[in-house]
Amino acid sequence: MVLMPTAMMMLALLAANATQAVVVKPVANMYSQPTEDAEVVSQAIYGTTVGLLEEQSGWVKVRTADQYSGWVPVASLRRLGPGEQAYAASVRVTQVESFFANIYREPDATKHQPLATVPFETRLELMDVGDKGGSDKEGRWLKVHLPDDRVGWVQRGDVGFGSHPLGIGETIAFSKRFLSLPYVWGGVSTFGFDCSGFMQMLGRRRGVVMPRDSSVQAKWTGSQPVDRSQLKPGDLLYFGQSKVTHTGMYIGDGQFISATTHEHPEVQVSDIKDPYWSKLFISARRIE
Repeated sequence: MVLMPTAMMMLALLAANATQAVVVKPVANMYSQPTEDAEVVSQAIYGTTVGLLEEQSGWVKVRTADQYSGWVPVASLRRLGPGEQAYAASVRVTQVESFFANIYREPDATKHQPLATVPFETRLELMDVGDKGGSDKEGRWLKVHLPDDRVGWVQRGDVGFGSHPLGIGETIAFSKRFLSLPYVWGGVSTFGFDCSGFMQMLGRRRGVVMPRDSSVQAKWTGSQPVDRSQLKPGDLLYFGQSKVTHTGMYIGDGQFISATTHEHPEVQVSDIKDPYWSKLFISARRIE
């Protein structure tokens, strides 16, 4: 009997009793059930380490660092061997700061198609190149070890080496970089955000780790309730009917930014006094 690649990978996961794996797809959808016909509940991006909870034929239930769980196809993962460090955890890393970064097989963007196109915030392990600390002789390219054990090259202009937590004004200016990016249900990357995924990402830039869902964010102990009449830029807003289903960030002058499907599905600036949003407003919170 000849095993298909996904079946072989599945057997490897089971045989090794792996407890962790690394995501090897640019963005891996996490489903509520082990089928692509189920709802997408969240995503995990390239190079992310996830915990392995349960296996079924061709699928693995995983848990991300923010304690969110869902099912992903086994082909989206590479298991970590016994004693193997999490990817990008124990070596020098760089992080994608462009919306997207192409990774190539050599330091040249014209010879071959990219090995992968990865989203903003992807962390990559740097490799040494002579005495250049991981770059080519001109310093334009960085050599990286990929989570599937391949070697690739990324342009220096697409990545950075750490950043300080942003203040409120900086966060608001930063958030506007993402205007018009598409809304994607369950999205956590520049391929598409949902509302809480977008707020969670902005929270990381402020140096805070927020829960994944808007309904949980609305009760998060890392923030304090604020009356609507006392709103300040940077406050988090929560909307819905009987329960919270949407979130955004107040940016001043009666406006807020969010990833929404209202009128056109994208990251956009809205007016809190707009009748649509005014009737849905539930609460506001301020990160302390």
